[in-house]
Amino acid sequence: MTSHLPIELERTELWLLADKAIYWPEQQALLVADIHFGKAAAYRRLGQPVPHGTTQANLRQLDELLARYPCRQLIFLGDFLHAPESQTPTTLGQLHVWRATHAELAVTLIRGNHDRRAGDPPASLGIDVVPEPLLLGPFALQHEPDPHPTYHVLAGHLHPAFQLRGRGRQRLRLPCFCIGERLSLLPAFGNFTGTMTVTAEDHWQIYVIGDGEVWPLARSAPIRPGICP
Repeated sequence: MTSHLPIELERTELWLLADKAIYWPEQQALLVADIHFGKAAAYRRLGQPVPHGTTQANLRQLDELLARYPCRQLIFLGDFLHAPESQTPTTLGQLHVWRATHAELAVTLIRGNHDRRAGDPPASLGIDVVPEPLLLGPFALQHEPDPHPTYHVLAGHLHPAFQLRGRGRQRLRLPCFCIGERLSLLPAFGNFTGTMTVTAEDHWQIYVIGDGEVWPLARSAPIRPGICP
């Protein structure tokens, strides 16, 4: 099982993880986009019948990655909390318990569009909240996938996915990394998020995630446009 796939980008080695994150060995940094803590709680407060346990599932996944890879810093590329309604005692309590087990880890949040509406996480969580871009090495770490004049952008926001086509009407949509010449996209890390099927752009190299593996698709593969809610 290939749980990660090393690539070279801007003369820097990055590991694309099957857990929908990037590990940067040189910086000992874990990059995570669009985790959307408390999204299910926000939907339940609106009366929607959505699953429980999504926050705990995301935290367990983070724990596994932090145990597997030596990390000095964890960087969230925006959309840490989903909405103001996400700041429930249960969700915040789970986050505080998790943070206490990783008290020595430097955690940074680059504000995304949902963070601006939801509000910054409580100061007691010990998260350094900064505007975009965060310049680190050859990269501009951002939430919005806007080009930077001098740095290669690593961003989230779009929740990219790729649609595989089988025989007949068989279709399978899988999360993916989109690697470009000056702009690259991370998939959404959160377990309770929608996806956007990426459009056909010649500069993308698509890396699909499925069944615990990451694998590249040929650049000539068709990429079907469309948005999944």
